[in-house]
Amino acid sequence: QVQLVGSGGGLVQAGGSLRLSCATSERTVNRRVIGWFRQAPGKEREGVSCISSSDNSTYYADSVKGRFTISRDNAKNTVYLQMNKLKPDDTAVYYCAVGLGYGSGAKYYCYEDTMDYWGKGTLVTASS
Repeated sequence: QVQLVGSGGGLVQAGGSLRLSCATSERTVNRRVIGWFRQAPGKEREGVSCISSSDNSTYYADSVKGRFTISRDNAKNTVYLQMNKLKPDDTAVYYCAVGLGYGSGAKYYCYEDTMDYWGKGTLVTASS
């Protein structure tokens, strides 16, 4: 079983930045997709960004392209989501998750149904 601990949420003004961290209990291995999902009040959970451990490919939702950057530090077993130019629409609970057994091409697997383990959410609030 893989444990995930997400952190880094908070309250910022629109235009500000936050960095989310997802610490995993599993040493980085191939065929993993790790990502961030978010759920805003009254909305379904959506994939924000994912990264593949097989080829380091990344996926970003259209709404965050050019503002968010996902990265991973293998030595620390941690995946980060740098969020810049935050907008009020980015306000949500953010969850990190990992899908096992997936190879190259993060864009093919960054979906809620492909994730096997989830961390507890961290709240991000961007005020206008």
